[in-house]
Amino acid sequence: MDAFYIGDCLRALNLNPTLATVEKLGGTEKRKEKMIKLDDFMPLFAQVKKDKDAGSYEDFIEVLKLYDKSENGTMMYAELEHILLSLGERLEKAELEPILKECCPPEDEEGFIPYEPFVAALTKGIN
Repeated sequence: MDAFYIGDCLRALNLNPTLATVEKLGGTEKRKEKMIKLDDFMPLFAQVKKDKDAGSYEDFIEVLKLYDKSENGTMMYAELEHILLSLGERLEKAELEPILKECCPPEDEEGFIPYEPFVAALTKGIN
């Protein structure tokens, strides 16, 4: 297998490695730079599977509660977008738009969204 696809393969197997983890495991940024055999992939799979740093539904809810100023289960849609574009493993606007469209409930008239359905949609199948 092309090492470029290590992250995709792990994600297809219901794991959630970060880009940094994939890089540490030998993933490449370009295709056809490096090939790995199944015998080399299985230890990588086992290592990522036992790694519990990927976060859970509860972890993500706790983080988003920090942005829930009214403590009513909602946050500003624009703030969620800003977080995903600028913190942690940043997404590009073109990557983010389909995710928000698919997973986010519609904004209310004041620009707020309930964040629990968003997190549930994102973490479905992870835990």
